[in-house]
Amino acid sequence: MEAGEGKEETPLALALSRFQLSEEFGFLLPRPLTELPAPYSPWMEIAHDLPQLITSHQLRSRVLQMPQLRTQQLQGREELHLAHLVLSFITMGYLWQEGEEGTVKVLPQNLAVPFWEVSQALGLPPILSHADFVLANWRRKNPNGPLEIENLDTIISLPGGESLRGFILVTLLVEKAAVPGIKAIVQAIRAILQLDEETLHEALQELAEAIGNMSKALTRMHDYVDPAVFYTVIRIFLSGWKDNPAMPDGLIYEGVCAQPMAFSGGSAAQSSVLHAFDELLGIHHSPESSAFLHRMRDYMPPPHRAFVEEIHRAPSLKQHILSCPDPRLRVAFNRCVSALADLRSYHITIVTKYITIAAAKAKAERADLGDRAKAPSALETKGTGGSHILSFLKSVRDTTREGMIRA
Repeated sequence: MEAGEGKEETPLALALSRFQLSEEFGFLLPRPLTELPAPYSPWMEIAHDLPQLITSHQLRSRVLQMPQLRTQQLQGREELHLAHLVLSFITMGYLWQEGEEGTVKVLPQNLAVPFWEVSQALGLPPILSHADFVLANWRRKNPNGPLEIENLDTIISLPGGESLRGFILVTLLVEKAAVPGIKAIVQAIRAILQLDEETLHEALQELAEAIGNMSKALTRMHDYVDPAVFYTVIRIFLSGWKDNPAMPDGLIYEGVCAQPMAFSGGSAAQSSVLHAFDELLGIHHSPESSAFLHRMRDYMPPPHRAFVEEIHRAPSLKQHILSCPDPRLRVAFNRCVSALADLRSYHITIVTKYITIAAAKAKAERADLGDRAKAPSALETKGTGGSHILSFLKSVRDTTREGMIRA
């Protein structure tokens, strides 16, 4: 049962619902809408046809013909999230339709103004983020069927076909696997406050298991996502206009601001899950990595960001365990830290395959094909969020390992 549906709410559900989280879905939007009200059909018609419009180079002309719609008729969180999802996907397609060599400097007013207004209403930036791409972009094929990849589909898509679908849905399943860990965080903090060592031990065991299950879910990326398609087709549409050589001056949102604005592209660092785990376990990253991670919090829905900050303000789990004579707690804590470091190591393996190795192959193909090669090159060593990806991920993995309690 999702928080808010029943008369009898558990303390856990009440704690999670304060931050727009649910016991069943965690940070995922529980039941995303798939259609906006009729006045917004011009947006939905373009959004549902995005892959074809982009590959046929017709999206920009379609967007310029789009009517300027007011956003006041959008009601409730679900409608706003779908509108943000739709407008962010259209924006990414509009910007990157012609690849990194054919970017534009201005987002037209009929797209920029409503996107800005919806973003302001949600407290999100006007760019595609993890909250759009994954958390709000899923539906069950059979409404009564299981939350498994065979019964799931995206609501809005971009070029990339089955590999894009797989990339989004595997990431969604990683988020879903984290849910018992999110609940364990709340239980652990409550157990610290109540000096309930038994419950704390159980919560830490649940957290370690959840992190391990996230790693297992991530292994499915190999089954559903082609590295060449991810690197040469999908990745550019996740790229932002901050710290990106292909758009060094940012983007002007016409009708919003005369000066260009810069926003980072979609990144796994925008997922609230690992931020929450880091805060609970007292993981301290290097100043440079911490600065980037904290900047990524600006791309989270504000209630999710508030959840992470609430954990930061809670009593220190690590200090509590250090002052506690029960040796089982140290073992359970270290198991959590080890599982988190292993997850980050596996993420490095994925990034190496899908970005580093794929970039090298694309570079070799560009050398062979000359001007006919279209593979993107601006972000060969950077993540779509703008970080120097491998050095960043290795640093974060290593500082996670350093969070272990030494005997």
